Amino acid sequence: MSSKGWGVRGGERITAPGVSGESRMSEKLQELVVVTPEREVLREQVRFVLARGGLGELGVLPGHAPLITTLETAPLEARRENKRIMLAIAGGFMEVSPQGVVVLADAAERAEEIDVPRARRAKERAEKRLASKDLDIDIRRAEAALKRALVRLQVAAGGEMGGQE
Repeated sequence: MSSKGWGVRGGERITAPGVSGESRMSEKLQELVVVTPEREVLREQVRFVLARGGLGELGVLPGHAPLITTLETAPLEARRENKRIMLAIAGGFMEVSPQGVVVLADAAERAEEIDVPRARRAKERAEKRLASKDLDIDIRRAEAALKRALVRLQVAAGGEMGGQE
């Protein structure tokens, strides 16, 4: 602990008991809003947002520097206390501002909304297209469909599939 009554333990700022005027980072929240052209998917107060931007993984805590980034087709994770929210994001943009985090996604689904059998069928269709020797197959489109299906399955499984990039 420093003489000002706070320090860092395990990467998290902590305050000394009885020290006023300092709020613990874990108590700060930020609003996360996820929207698609069709609907608002999520509006929630969260502590942490993890997304895959155009330049890699991006973790956002309250007070993060403002930024705008593209989003890859990938899981988006948000946390608040012991609550973990997983979403499948299919491209878009993310803005971080003092007011919170806004995600404008081409498509987004909460884990509990994902139709797993449908996602499995989409994965199988994309894999068959990619394995096909047909010259008329749009490889980029098939790869994008496979990536979306894998992300949806990963999110539906709670993000525990690992290795899905």
